[in-house]
Amino acid sequence: MLLKLKKVAKNSRIAFEKQIDSKKKNMVLKRFASQLFINKKKIIKENIKDIKFAKKKKIKENLIKRLEINEKKIIEIIKSINQIIKIKDPTNKILDQWKRPNGLIIKKVSVPIGVIAVIYESRPNVTSDVASLCFKSGNAVILRGGSEAFYTNKIISDLFRKSLENCNVNKNYVQFIRSKNRKIVDKLLSSMKGYIDLVIPRGGKSLVKKVDQLSSVPYIGHLEGICHTFIDKKAKLKMAIKVLENAKMRNTSICGATETVLFHNKIAKKFTNPVLNKLQKKGCTIYGDKKIRRLFLGKSNLANKKSWSTEYLSSKISAKVVDDVIDAVKHINQFGTMHTDAIITTDKKAANYFLKNIKSSIGIHNSSTQFADGGEFGFGAEVGISTNNLPPRGPVGLGQLVSYKYKVYGTGQIRK
Repeated sequence: MLLKLKKVAKNSRIAFEKQIDSKKKNMVLKRFASQLFINKKKIIKENIKDIKFAKKKKIKENLIKRLEINEKKIIEIIKSINQIIKIKDPTNKILDQWKRPNGLIIKKVSVPIGVIAVIYESRPNVTSDVASLCFKSGNAVILRGGSEAFYTNKIISDLFRKSLENCNVNKNYVQFIRSKNRKIVDKLLSSMKGYIDLVIPRGGKSLVKKVDQLSSVPYIGHLEGICHTFIDKKAKLKMAIKVLENAKMRNTSICGATETVLFHNKIAKKFTNPVLNKLQKKGCTIYGDKKIRRLFLGKSNLANKKSWSTEYLSSKISAKVVDDVIDAVKHINQFGTMHTDAIITTDKKAANYFLKNIKSSIGIHNSSTQFADGGEFGFGAEVGISTNNLPPRGPVGLGQLVSYKYKVYGTGQIRK
């Protein structure tokens, strides 16, 4: 197993060493988008195999929803690729330059990272997004998708490799691990130092924990999304209803969905019923603290400490009354996952305090947490949302998949 993995990584390294210019990169991506469109029916046919397998394994309905591919989703995937094509190549750009008193000229230049291994679960669109982003940013990528999406991931990666070959580019710029054996993930993490430059885990808490324990190479963490929306005492009711409905119910299965709503104590009596009624009418189950349950006239369940640490990824939400913006920030920093958190308020001072003091990689004022997305940020797509303290943070798109080096130009200077 290890020998096969090392061969895969060596093939990635060989591909990476022959850098491709921007024109050729875009040519490959255009061909890939065309291949996806031409092979829509084949992709859906392979996806049906995965859906059947997932149902047989009794995977949760919300995860099956993330797994499903239809014609509309394929068109969305193609749109993401076309957006990536339009974005400027982030490599070989002079980020900064200056001249020293001794005459040395120093340039800071963007460069690809190298060989990237991406370990991910469920959503097959990740295969296309990650392959496209890594290739456009000059990196070779090794894809290890979840077993529940094996056939869909395989056909999408095969179509990318075919597109590379058609454009006379080494197909090993993109490789997909064609095995469902879970031990492969352990080997990828623990035994590939010197072969892989970066690991990107895109999954739940258990995957990120495994990466943290086993990885011998640097990694970009993508922890679960326990996102919050705080409704401040100076929030507009109509805005709060509209924004929270979108933040929770637009798509309950994504990591940017709000999982906990916090109400300022001063507006809880006025806001609780209209805000939570709107969610309940849409089929959302409410888990409230004691204050919420006293105020809310609809049906609710009693929240507990576990509720504040739960990423539901379904039509469920936790609700709590807090004293003020300081108390809201304290709650978020204790129970959040440094993903995305929002404040609804007309008070700029409260908004500034919130955005400055939450530890989250994305802070939002008067808008939905579901904007936590590389496409919505104008990145075309993303390989994930980084919840690390160190950069990159937030959506990891083209501009975050590069490193840099310093190029120093002299005329014979020596150091005294």
